[in-house]
Amino acid sequence: MWYYTEKQETVKNFFAQIWGAQMIQCKDCEFYETGPDGRRVFKCDPFSNIKEPECLAKWQLLRLDALVAAHRGLLSWYERMAPMQDQIFKYVQRELDDINEAERWKVPDEDDDDDKEKDDYV
Repeated sequence: MWYYTEKQETVKNFFAQIWGAQMIQCKDCEFYETGPDGRRVFKCDPFSNIKEPECLAKWQLLRLDALVAAHRGLLSWYERMAPMQDQIFKYVQRELDDINEAERWKVPDEDDDDDKEKDDYV
């Protein structure tokens, strides 16, 4: 099922003007239904029951619109997760700094090595 917006209706009319051919209107198609909430529902399948080449172009527009909507949803989810992600990064950085500080006694300081080398040459 595909849902159709008014913006897509405008795009469809634009393509109809460009191509100059009178294409079948979706509202006249047997695969078109109006849902109980007034939304347009399309039950056409581009692989089995497409009527005109323009139907494929319309179907592609519908899918592209759905893809853009999904991408916008993903971006809004990332925006909601960003503060928590920053907190996690800070916590992990603190933990790594604590581990490095705890293991510092195992590794000799570079400053101590430089002082010993200077003393050996004097």
